[in-house]
Amino acid sequence: MKLGSALMFPLLAAGLLVGCGNNNEAPKQAASEPQPAAEAAAPQGYLDKIRERDRLIVGVFSDKPPFGFVNEKGEYVGFDTDIAKRFAKDLLGDEKKVEFVVVEPASRIPFLQSDKVDLILANMTVTPERAEAVDFTNPNLRVAVQAIVAEDSAVRRLDDLADKTTIVTTGTTADIWLTQNRPDWKLLKFEKNSESLQALANGRGDAYAQDNLVLFSWAKQNPGYRVLEDKLGDEAPIAPAVKKGNIELRNWVDEDLAKLGEEQFLLKLYDQYVRPELADDTDPDSVIVEGGKWQE
Repeated sequence: MKLGSALMFPLLAAGLLVGCGNNNEAPKQAASEPQPAAEAAAPQGYLDKIRERDRLIVGVFSDKPPFGFVNEKGEYVGFDTDIAKRFAKDLLGDEKKVEFVVVEPASRIPFLQSDKVDLILANMTVTPERAEAVDFTNPNLRVAVQAIVAEDSAVRRLDDLADKTTIVTTGTTADIWLTQNRPDWKLLKFEKNSESLQALANGRGDAYAQDNLVLFSWAKQNPGYRVLEDKLGDEAPIAPAVKKGNIELRNWVDEDLAKLGEEQFLLKLYDQYVRPELADDTDPDSVIVEGGKWQE
């Protein structure tokens, strides 16, 4: 899939943040003393709002290892989550100045649109439909959607699932693709990735369709399952997302991803979180997009 440039609909920066508690309007003067244009207060930019608030609010997963999850200490960690911490450090000088808001696949876009978060870093695949609703930054990962079945299942190919039950998580790329391309298939939907995987383990469905990196990780931790080779659609980029029209924050993220690429920051996170979940011969470049530079 090629990253297209989505149409920009400029929005007032003041409308992008709820509850800032600041009045950004210049004081009004008496009608007899019109304020010279040169003295008018400059509009506050979105990055200035984040700096004034002194925290970056990021939507993340809490149940999708190795990308976003809660560890045994109750800390938010993972590939995506640690990128959010680094963004906070680069923008505000301290990685602790990040506030995590837990999202589910179906709530990622609504949380951006309703100003509950500044940024989504929750393993969101770039699609044309989503690009109409939000602005994606340059990518940080590449992914394909596949399906996982029990090792002893008779299912060998994707089309073998035509008369069976396929589990999906609502709002994921797998859910969207199957709904559009296999409308007659029986889908069993759950709101959380963890709920979908539990349903698979409990035998409530014949397969679970999801981003393949999640499936590879789960299969490695749970022997007795295998990932079908067939892919649902083409390989696609995964990228952070901002509210539609928030060009300032989008451009800042793109610039920071480029700087992080110079120090191979994503490769370090890959080694820490992702590499242990994949086959030993997996090429990191088939998973991460260092510096935001997508290549087919």
